[in-house]
Amino acid sequence: MGKPDTRRLDREIQKTNRKLDAVRQRELWPLDGRERRAIAGAAVGGGYRLHRGESTGRAERSIDTAWQAAETRLIAEITALQTERQRIVTEAARLKADKKSSGWW
Repeated sequence: MGKPDTRRLDREIQKTNRKLDAVRQRELWPLDGRERRAIAGAAVGGGYRLHRGESTGRAERSIDTAWQAAETRLIAEITALQTERQRIVTEAARLKADKKSSGWW
């Protein structure tokens, strides 16, 4: 019995880490539709208020909240993937130990 097959999970973890880095650099491509709409709506509202000469504080807070929500979502995805990978590795180790201990001598 060889190593457990975790390649798919490893690829997903790497992909999600790249998305997290992109979100931290304020790139839009890793965001889902809801997060994009929140950021675009806040930017439009802030631009409108700026054009009228008013404060943009609420729009800035809304944009920051949307970025933090995206970052939190990606961190939770990474944690879930790493937990699943660890479960697979642990299960494979347990099966290997059971197989070794069930020997006839």
